Amino acid sequence: MKNIHVIVATGDWAQDQLRYRRHRLAEYLQNHPDTKEVIWLCPTPVQKGKSNTRLSNGINQWTIQDLLPHKVFRFGRYIDEFHRTKLQPLLLYLKKAQEQYTINLWYTFPGFPILSEIFPWNKVVYDCSDLWTSPINGKNSIPANFRKNIISKAENRIVQKAGVVFCTSEYLRTRILEKLDAEEKVFTFENGVEFDLFANNPTRMKNILPVHFDGTVLGFIGGIKPKLDFDLIKEVAQKKREWLFLLVGPDGTNDHPKFKNLLTESNVLWTGSVAPSDVPKYMNLIDIGIMPYSSSEYNQAVFPLKLFEFLAAGKSVLGMNLPSTKKYAEESVYTHLDTNDANQFINVCEQLEGIKNHENYIHRRKTLAKTKNWNEVFEDMLLLV
Repeated sequence: MKNIHVIVATGDWAQDQLRYRRHRLAEYLQNHPDTKEVIWLCPTPVQKGKSNTRLSNGINQWTIQDLLPHKVFRFGRYIDEFHRTKLQPLLLYLKKAQEQYTINLWYTFPGFPILSEIFPWNKVVYDCSDLWTSPINGKNSIPANFRKNIISKAENRIVQKAGVVFCTSEYLRTRILEKLDAEEKVFTFENGVEFDLFANNPTRMKNILPVHFDGTVLGFIGGIKPKLDFDLIKEVAQKKREWLFLLVGPDGTNDHPKFKNLLTESNVLWTGSVAPSDVPKYMNLIDIGIMPYSSSEYNQAVFPLKLFEFLAAGKSVLGMNLPSTKKYAEESVYTHLDTNDANQFINVCEQLEGIKNHENYIHRRKTLAKTKNWNEVFEDMLLLV
């Protein structure tokens, strides 16, 4: 029997033009010889056109409209009453197929928890990539606590229904085991990398860096979100005017004043959102990859997608407040700091600056990244499903 895989995702496929773990998982399953169909099920603030659309990659996207368009109403994604009826067309579609195909449900965030209970799924899998109950900015508030309680209840239901749970960090695995005392079905699989895409793509994006600039470029690629330490980047930028800070990705801060303030620095350049196919070209503009995360409970659980992408491109990397990545710390390859001290940041980058083009270190970085290819990660996961 071939499989139909339903993947519960956080937003529509092209949202912010970013490619997350769930996108790679969906494409891996879509290309698997045992797959009949992959359905990308996601919430949408505003319904545009039909609720189901066949994407150019063959994946079938189904959208469920939020309670109301404003972001504050997204809590409805975790409450049965707001999506029970809207899920019925999908369930009718699946019921017609269940005699011919094995139908599996993959949660990549704890939305639509009732879905795990109202259909006879062959398998339910939870692929947990974030500490969903924790505010991304690290700040507690009444709305944050309200959101935490709702999401925690939804996640508990999904964890109980899941036959297997995958986590992107040991911290997340520990948190899941607090909800589910069953070590035999909870596994850690860190994020991987499309190795060939970054390791064998020498093209540089043109007309981005200032004319005649020949200094060191420190770069971050990904969603610009409150989990980053904008104050730290600003302080370092002011102290090291000869460095250029290149930020590549959409603004996910909701116009946070600290991010806006950072962009006033003459040696900070923000590109905004870029096409996923262009990301390697931007990567090739960077000398040192930076992951300047702030200290928060949310970031304790994070395993950044960009770590192995930087390394696959041969770039040295500096990460901050990312305990899940410490095990990969290696001289001239990856440096991790448990502090947001600007002087330590500068000292590390000055050391990395001196060996940025050293062939032996470039080879070592790529060698490490090659062991984390996405297809191999997903092959190992699928063996446990």
